[in-house]
Parts: sequence; structure tokens; C-alpha cells
Amino acid sequence: QVQLVESGGGLVQPGGSLRLSCAASGIIFSAYTMGWYRKAPGKRLELVATIANGGKTHYADSVKGRFTISTDNTKNTVYLQMNSLKPEDTAVYSCNADHAVRRGYWGKGTLVTVSS
Repeated sequence: QVQLVESGGGLVQPGGSLRLSCAASGIIFSAYTMGWYRKAPGKRLELVATIANGGKTHYADSVKGRFTISTDNTKNTVYLQMNSLKPEDTAVYSCNADHAVRRGYWGKGTLVTVSS
């Protein structure tokens, strides 16, 4: 059974930092492009960041310079380091594994709330 399990969400003050983790099981981690998406209340699903198996990264303009995506292939885990958090970063953050020819997978998400 394929599972993507996110963790690390919580309440943080504006300007603070948080690190999200996504632990994958049941897939060959290196064969997928891993990504983080977020869904804020009243807004559409947004791609936050991706990292390909070759290490190439992509970030949404809204998070460039503040967020960093990385992987630990030995642990089948992808991370999202979030710095200088803003209230508008508040959302449910979900992990995604995307394959070129096979189906992709989603985690259930972890809530990040940025508020004073």
C-alpha cells in the first residue's frame, strides 16, 4: 500500500519558521518528482515547490527565497523548510508524488497556521 504521510504543521507567528516532512512508503522514491501543494480557505490549490529526482527544484513566486524543498532518499522523505512565514501562508499543505507514466499519489495534508 502506497502512503504519503505529512507531519510538522502547526501554529506559528508571522516571521517564524516551520519544517514539514512527508514520509513515503510503497514507491520507489527516486522515480518520482516530489512536491508540496497548499490549499487555503477560499483559494484554489496552489503548487508550492517541487523537486525532481535529479535535484532540479521549482518554487512558486510567492515562496521563492523563503521556502526550501529537499529530500532524504535514504529515508524516502521530502521536506519543506518554511522561513519568514506570513499569514497568507496559512493553508493545508499536501505532499505529492508524481511519476512520468504511472499514477501519482497524495498525502492527506498537514495544517499550517500563521497568526499572532
